[in-house]
Amino acid sequence: QVQLVESGGGLVQPGGSLRLSCAASGIIFRIYAMSWYRQAPGKQRELVALISSDGSTNYGDSVKGRFTISRDNAKNTVYLQMNGLKSEDTAVYYCKGVAGRTYWGQGTQVTVSS
Repeated sequence: QVQLVESGGGLVQPGGSLRLSCAASGIIFRIYAMSWYRQAPGKQRELVALISSDGSTNYGDSVKGRFTISRDNAKNTVYLQMNGLKSEDTAVYYCKGVAGRTYWGQGTQVTVSS
């Protein structure tokens, strides 16, 4: 059974930081391209960051320079370090894994508010 389980979301003040984690099981993690998406109320789901199986990364324009995606293949986990958080970063953040087949996590809420 494949599972992607996100954690690390919560409430943070503007300018603050959070680190999201996505732990995978049931897949050969190292061959998967892993990504983070987010969806705010009333908006479409959008790509935040992607890390390929070889470690190359891509970021959405709105988070470049503030967010960093990384992976630990030994722990079957992908991370999203979020710094300089803004109110517009408020959303549910989802983990996605792709290697032929596609799997999604259940999401974790991030709220940026004073």
